[in-house]
Amino acid sequence: MASACAVPGPGGAGPGGALGSPAPAWYHRDLSRAAAEELLARAGRDGSFLVRDSESVAGAFALCVLYQKHVHTYRILPDGEDFLAVQTSQGVPVRRFQTLGELIGLYAQPNQGLVCALLLPVEREREPDPPDDRDVSDGEDEKPPLPPRSGSTSMSASVGPGSPSAAPETPTTAAAESAPNGLSTVSHEYLKGSYGLDLEAVRGGASNLPHLTRTLATSCRRLHSEVDKVLSGLEILSKVFDQQSSPMVTRLLQQQNPPQTGEQELESLVLKLSVLKDFLSGIQKKALKALQDMSSTAPPAPLQPSIRKAKTIPVQAFEVKLDVTLGDLTKIGKSQKFTLSVDVEGGRLVLLRRQRDSQEDWTTFTHDRIRQLIKSQRVQNKLGVVFEKERDRTQRKDFIFVSARKREAFCQLLQLMKNKHSKQDEPDMISVFIGTWNMGSVPPPKNVTSWFTSKGLGKTLDEVTVTIPHDIYVFGTQENSVGDREWLDLLRGGLKELTDLDYRPIAMQSLWNIKVAVLVKPEHENRISHVSTSSVKTGIANTLGNKGAVGVSFMFNGTSFGFVNCHLTSGNEKTARRNQNYLDILRLLSLGDRQLSAFDISLRFTHLFWFGDLNYRLDMDIQEILNYISRKEFEPLLRVDQLNLEREKHKVFLRFSEEEISFPPTYRYERGSRDTYAWHKQKPTGVRTNVPSWCDRILWKSYPETHIICNSYGCTDDIVTSDHSPVFGTFEVGVTSQFISKKGLSKTSDQAYIEFESIEAIVKTASRTKFFIEFYSTCLEEYKKSFENDAQSSDNINFLKVQWSSRQLPTLKPILADIEYLQDQHLLLTVKSMDGYESYGECVVALKSMIGSTAQQFLTFLSHRGEETGNIRGSMKVRVPTERLGTRERLYEWISIDKDEAGAKSKVPSVSRGSQDPRSGNRKPAPAEASCPLSKLFEEPEKPPPTGRPPAPPRAAPREEPLTSRAWPLSASARSPGAAAAPGTALGLWPASQLPSTSHPREHPGGPGGGGSVPAGRAGRWTGRGGHGRLAAGHRFGAL
Repeated sequence: MASACAVPGPGGAGPGGALGSPAPAWYHRDLSRAAAEELLARAGRDGSFLVRDSESVAGAFALCVLYQKHVHTYRILPDGEDFLAVQTSQGVPVRRFQTLGELIGLYAQPNQGLVCALLLPVEREREPDPPDDRDVSDGEDEKPPLPPRSGSTSMSASVGPGSPSAAPETPTTAAAESAPNGLSTVSHEYLKGSYGLDLEAVRGGASNLPHLTRTLATSCRRLHSEVDKVLSGLEILSKVFDQQSSPMVTRLLQQQNPPQTGEQELESLVLKLSVLKDFLSGIQKKALKALQDMSSTAPPAPLQPSIRKAKTIPVQAFEVKLDVTLGDLTKIGKSQKFTLSVDVEGGRLVLLRRQRDSQEDWTTFTHDRIRQLIKSQRVQNKLGVVFEKERDRTQRKDFIFVSARKREAFCQLLQLMKNKHSKQDEPDMISVFIGTWNMGSVPPPKNVTSWFTSKGLGKTLDEVTVTIPHDIYVFGTQENSVGDREWLDLLRGGLKELTDLDYRPIAMQSLWNIKVAVLVKPEHENRISHVSTSSVKTGIANTLGNKGAVGVSFMFNGTSFGFVNCHLTSGNEKTARRNQNYLDILRLLSLGDRQLSAFDISLRFTHLFWFGDLNYRLDMDIQEILNYISRKEFEPLLRVDQLNLEREKHKVFLRFSEEEISFPPTYRYERGSRDTYAWHKQKPTGVRTNVPSWCDRILWKSYPETHIICNSYGCTDDIVTSDHSPVFGTFEVGVTSQFISKKGLSKTSDQAYIEFESIEAIVKTASRTKFFIEFYSTCLEEYKKSFENDAQSSDNINFLKVQWSSRQLPTLKPILADIEYLQDQHLLLTVKSMDGYESYGECVVALKSMIGSTAQQFLTFLSHRGEETGNIRGSMKVRVPTERLGTRERLYEWISIDKDEAGAKSKVPSVSRGSQDPRSGNRKPAPAEASCPLSKLFEEPEKPPPTGRPPAPPRAAPREEPLTSRAWPLSASARSPGAAAAPGTALGLWPASQLPSTSHPREHPGGPGGGGSVPAGRAGRWTGRGGHGRLAAGHRFGAL
């Protein structure tokens, strides 16, 4: 055993120094904790072990051991001298090792303090790709586009040395690239063979590297002819501005003797580049002088206005009918045809009734007299408008529009009017445009207006609202061969031509030819802060940037936004690799608040948008696909869409949302046409089939009880330069201001409190350690920790139920006590182990529904590294002082949903949740929203809210896709024999007796279920609140 484990290598805590070379088979590098437990469970024998990187401490390791079906994990930490040691309790002697191999060799012997000896190493799972398997474009080009000079560039912020995109590349990194990716095969051969010869020469005292010189000369040989061509062209251009210019450059190059050696070739190239630099500078000076001479003799050009005002929105008219009963119509005896004229600039709505005698009866309402819009959920083109009459009396009129799209356009115009004339200094709601386009390595056409204005196929905007400028434009492109500055200028120019506004660039991030650009209205520039950019490579060996992701994040006043543009692995059969690409990006993209590093990017932002060429394909015969497309029957195709299938399995995009797709597949078209799919291509290896697919997608994930609605999702049908069609999506997003309390900072007498009565979690783990919870929020001065759980039990070896009573949970004190501030805040929770300090799951809880004098219930999922890892529920309340209870209606709460058609005249609370709003009625919900089929066994009638309970505030986006009482999992013991968990719910199930009753559609009263506490067992001895697992005096560690 010692010989198998002891790997020689220099001392050092890093993976390279501690492991030696090559790395031993039991070392799994960045394997997740959950995946490690799965591998050990599969091994199934006591003493099985592996080593992975620690998730909590950089440069540290985690030793995972299987014993009696439980996984025990020990942290291996480096000290100041780069020696390694297993973390121990106070008083236990520390054993230090130079390498992991030495450490494993010792603990392979019995009675060394571990739960058992290390007997059976669990090796890495290897999935080698075929030798000719290259991750290249599926487009018409045989070669993927060459990278720009800098692999990753950013306009807003430089990438720090700790970020993935800034990691230095090793010789093997470059070796992974093939000739089409910019490195010649001779470079590959050098790194595989000649590199060692140069190394031996240096060890022998050589001062030069002949093999490297020869490689460089060979790699740059083509550059000679290219430079010669450029110099010849520049010489012609120089003569345009200076007729006396002599062909000195050409003669100089002709006089050079042909180089004989590699060093001479490089010297010749350097000379040409030096001449090129000087020549470029000279041309600029000559051109400037010539143009200055021309301008001094030409008549002065008329002055152009320096500032162009935004285009005004014209008055828009909507033809409607008044919705009345037959009895009312007889009694009224008047025509019920109306024209609603919306004057956004003037801030008024005019109701014009047509009369038979050609006279008109009209009434004008100013913006402040329009009290509410109430949408019918059953009749998609029906809208109730509540007007303010004299003496604070209101009147409601229901109108029937020509179509549902006209109704939405009317609502958007009225919201815009209310926002424009609001007395509030800061907006409550903004509009966001998201665009993604694989450009196919060719420049864009001159006119891309249809992309900017969401015109084309699918769910598009009405022509009335299509020209209204959005507050934020985000453009994600792949295979974009245009330079960063040129591309940004093109985008700004197009928007200015369209809107007469000079949009401000907030950030531009690129990785090779993957780019994301963010532009905002000038009026919002000062509302943007904390801009961050990052990129992640997921090409061959995760070192090439031809595939990967770029991201931008920022704060808009008090709301955080994240945007990720990605280009994932291509190929019909590469679903698993695409899934891994997603997980790598989720884990490695460095965006947002650094204090939230314990959470992946799906939980760091109020609103996260993820888009790009995801490259997921359709699993169906090509002829069947073409037949469905020709009949515009997309539903059968969406059922075999790989992305939808993987989401249903909870493999990727856990609880993300996507609007329903009602446009044809955006890939792979014949260039120059949108009528034909070019689905087959002759290649040296045979015919390659690229079935038409929805490769280009836009998804999003928002915090619970926030407002977001997708108003459009489609693709253009007139941009034909690429084999992909551009895709667009527009969103209505609620935002919060940087709140400033009128009453000042909270004093002791009027402090708000967040109090917990209990918390209970089911964690997917084979460990039996103790846990604690960390609480993060922007409303807290710093994060807080609970004590360790005071009860735990297990009915299933793979799941653990842990409980905290109120004694173990902290009372949190928000920095501000105003309800208007607190109702926009969220609490992030992470459940961590006491021994390894590693997260076993994270979640987010909205404070909005928790405000009140009585405790409310929350229930949601836990996830970690993109995988669902359990459930968590609890009872809590947010106590707000009476004098801080004042609040106001938000603009997005001004529109409500009328679900009760029988009582159509009754007003219902404002509902902004996307899945309940007819505008988002077609949204494809995250797979986790669907109830477990077993849930129907436990349906209970809804009960009225408890007496004395304050009315619930208006509902917005779902609370982290909450589990309803019908979907709350049962304990494993409650399953029928042989029953399997429903797809995506393999988490162990709560007993039926512990299901919370549904006393309110949004909340789940009832404390945590029972279940006796059990001793910690092998948990060992613990030191300190929230401490780590220590090697206790005796013979056993605590289990992670």
